[in-house]
Amino acid sequence: MSTTTFPLIDFTIRSAWHRISRMYNHQALNQGMTMSYGFILMMVEKEGTPSTQLGPKMGMEPTSLSRTLNAMEKEGLIRRSEASGDKRKVLIFLTDEGLKKRREVRSFLLDFNHRLKEKLSIEELNNFFKVMEVLETQIDETVNEKSINI
Repeated sequence: MSTTTFPLIDFTIRSAWHRISRMYNHQALNQGMTMSYGFILMMVEKEGTPSTQLGPKMGMEPTSLSRTLNAMEKEGLIRRSEASGDKRKVLIFLTDEGLKKRREVRSFLLDFNHRLKEKLSIEELNNFFKVMEVLETQIDETVNEKSINI
């Protein structure tokens, strides 16, 4: 009986993400930004987004996020505003320049995703998302079993 060996799932995902990340960084540099800028631009809501929500969504440490937000503010891409009624809560808003850059980022992301979807069937896409869902569940189970803090 022959057994088929598959590459390790997590290594395959890491390798693909590394290549995606390099592509995004290259594109961002062409726009005078970084990949982190692009992700933040895409995550900030029209009504403002609490800065404390951005770090966990992006997997960034608070210090790195703070440095990135400071740089983005200096470059006129975002502005900060205290939430009404709570001076401890800071909301992030996009400036007109930030909105312009967001449209550029969004256009690139949509184009890349459109080209991917052209090469995949609905069934393949559904299977991919199912695999990612199982992966997320397995990560949660492993984290809970091993008491890992992520």
